[in-house]
Amino acid sequence: MKTLIRGIIYTALAGFIVCLSGCKSPNIGLDNNALKPCPGSPNCVSSMAEDTSHNVEPFRYEGTAEDAKKKLIAIIESTNRAQVITSEINYIHAEFTSLIFRFVDDVEFYFDDNAPIIHVRSASRVGYSDLGANRKRVEAIRQQFNN
Repeated sequence: MKTLIRGIIYTALAGFIVCLSGCKSPNIGLDNNALKPCPGSPNCVSSMAEDTSHNVEPFRYEGTAEDAKKKLIAIIESTNRAQVITSEINYIHAEFTSLIFRFVDDVEFYFDDNAPIIHVRSASRVGYSDLGANRKRVEAIRQQFNN
């Protein structure tokens, strides 16, 4: 009986650990032409957040949204441990995986139909603090995008 219970616990624990790095986040996507809000934890930034602890500036571009989107996808695809998961006309969802623990962060981009602006949201799937990793990622992508 102890062996059975131990086996169930180990199986559940293994599933939980795998899920930490790979389970899909339910808090992504668009909701009424807006990125979903950040949770209360400090491991998320968004250009649509109203509070300063979560807010980052949206990306701005000149030219067409299509060209800006191609440039952004090229930046993501050239980044280690990053992949584009969804690419739609006005939305991109990418996953960035950490090197050591293989944690996955979701990064989303929403192209505003009314202005040459790309809203961005970067959030950790697990944990509470990310030690500023999401903010640093967004600013690194912005720097590449603006060059």
